[in-house]
Amino acid sequence: MTDDKPKLLIVEDDLGLQKQLKWCFDEYEVLIAGTRAEAMAQLRRFEPAVVLQDLGLPPDPEGVSEGMATLKEILSLAPQVKVIVVTGNHDRDNAVRAVSLGAYDFYQKPVDTDVLRLLVARAFHIHALEEQNRQLRDAQFSAPLEGLIATDEAMLKVCRMIEKVAPADVSVLITGESGTGKELLARAVHSQSTRRNNKFVAINCAAIPEQLLESELFGHEKGAFTGAVKQTIGKVELADGGTLFLDEIGDMPLQLQAKLLRFLQNKVIERVGGRQEIQVNVRVVCATNKDLQAAIAEQSFRQDLYFRISEVTVNVPPLRDRRGGPTVLAYAFLRKYAGIHGRPKRGFTEEATAALEAYNWPGNVRELENKVKTAIIMADGTLITAEDLGLRETVPGELLFNLKEVRTRAERQAIHQALSITDGNISRTAELLGVSRPTLYDLMSKYSIRA
Repeated sequence: MTDDKPKLLIVEDDLGLQKQLKWCFDEYEVLIAGTRAEAMAQLRRFEPAVVLQDLGLPPDPEGVSEGMATLKEILSLAPQVKVIVVTGNHDRDNAVRAVSLGAYDFYQKPVDTDVLRLLVARAFHIHALEEQNRQLRDAQFSAPLEGLIATDEAMLKVCRMIEKVAPADVSVLITGESGTGKELLARAVHSQSTRRNNKFVAINCAAIPEQLLESELFGHEKGAFTGAVKQTIGKVELADGGTLFLDEIGDMPLQLQAKLLRFLQNKVIERVGGRQEIQVNVRVVCATNKDLQAAIAEQSFRQDLYFRISEVTVNVPPLRDRRGGPTVLAYAFLRKYAGIHGRPKRGFTEEATAALEAYNWPGNVRELENKVKTAIIMADGTLITAEDLGLRETVPGELLFNLKEVRTRAERQAIHQALSITDGNISRTAELLGVSRPTLYDLMSKYSIRA
């Protein structure tokens, strides 16, 4: 088989019809299968773009049960493949059923080669357009937001959400475990919005005592309470025209939640000890590591405030669910801190890399950053070991049996990690991966990866 011609898989048990169709489609690389098992083997090995499949296959050549089962299995393994089913004369019901299961089109016997050639050519054309669209979409989102490092699909999905919601002036609630980078995402919302030229003001609702939090948010007038020796502008007023980030909103006291809700509804505030209403125009972005729905059930968080702050909700996955993320982030932190501490390091040992990927990371990105900073200071050699990181190598328990999926994930992850290790140097990356530069460029193009 060659890669010069588009590959067409013909699933047909009639030997005479096999020869006729193979001759008819001489402009394609024709693959032949007579049974479901043979069809799946050809599909896995050669990955054809279009499949021409008879519904009457052994051991049920007179019925359609085996043909329908083959169709389902093909689309389950390769949903992007265009399957044209061939049915018997006057068998329109089964043809429609096949299309409802995901077949691209159907054709009824007897075979008219001119019509069939047209159907197949159109299927190849549609497949090519869809593939081109997918590559363009992947390329558009392959580079995450400024300041964010995302290589896995889960975090890229978060980046896409931020890019979509940032220009719309709606409230955003960012949820996720501690240390996942919620404030970084909040800053990304601001920097991608129409308010980017105004202030981004952050306040941690859990870090300020309850009796001072209202004053921090809304400000106070001179003499409003003991120690208030001058008028002070609050965080809300400081953020006028920009973005107010309320971190750990789940820890805000109930009494203050009511005042925050009033501000969000009316866009006016009153300083503590003041009587004048002040009009303020801010966008509010909130973050929490708490389950606000559970807090509402426990009556420790107002439901009406929840609906006001969560017009759009972004869930940030923990680091343990980001495939390949720990290694890429570790190299980013290595480059960031090695020079600062005057302890240049070339990278991580293989055991350290395995440990980075196997560890559960309960403290998420913040924990990873701290471990890398400590390892840079403590490591004796030029390579950081698992012991330097305070980790030990473990073997992940997850097993994947779809070889195509395993290969795709492994190649994509290896390229991302190698580029991170070499700081984007193509020659060194190709050498590290054991491939030529042209092969590396082909793989990067295939997976829409930028150096």
